[in-house]
Amino acid sequence: MGQPSSGIGVVDKSVAILAAVAAAPRALADLVAATDLPRATAHRLAVALEVHRLLARDVDGRFVLGPRVGELAAALPDPVVTAAGAVLAWVRDECGESAQLYRRDGAERVCVAAAERAHGLRTTVPVGSRLPLSAGSGAQVLCAWSDPATLGDVLAGAEFTERSLAEVRRRGWAQTVGQREAGVASVSAPVLDPDGGLLAAISISGPIERLGRTPGSRFAPVLIAGARRITAALASPA
Repeated sequence: MGQPSSGIGVVDKSVAILAAVAAAPRALADLVAATDLPRATAHRLAVALEVHRLLARDVDGRFVLGPRVGELAAALPDPVVTAAGAVLAWVRDECGESAQLYRRDGAERVCVAAAERAHGLRTTVPVGSRLPLSAGSGAQVLCAWSDPATLGDVLAGAEFTERSLAEVRRRGWAQTVGQREAGVASVSAPVLDPDGGLLAAISISGPIERLGRTPGSRFAPVLIAGARRITAALASPA
């Protein structure tokens, strides 16, 4: 079956079935061929996994991964969010403004972590908030480091252009003043994985009266440093 052996046969066989189905939907005959299990054994275990929602059936009756697999995966700690927690607090304290971490989800960005300013007027973006990908410095960063082919119609209705995104990527950060919300300024930088792939955008936002009309010149170095701290934490064996 090509799988490591734990010495517990039913577990090894069940894992082999899950691995086979993860690679492609499988009719029972396909499952038998992929796992080298006897037909009766493959059927018995597949049906048992279906009861526990680890497997399901598609419209053609083939075994596919069930919803419980995604639920279990979603319950795992998100390493990016975990690494960002202390960094967002540091960015907030260094800049004196609320800090957020955004991820792209199609034509939107989602706030997945935040550290709010404790006192005074502040810009609050609750975790879980969904904002359009068409405006704001966080949106610009997520678009600037995305494959242009995946942006679809986003740029057609955006408050920025491909040319401005090229400039964002060149300098390594984005700033906006009143672009997404009147009276609010923001600065963002990309959080990259150790191989240079985009993971998220780290941002601060606050009233224009405090951040000024050119907030990037003041705050971009802190955001870039914060982004690098998250990357370093993800790369650390600890």
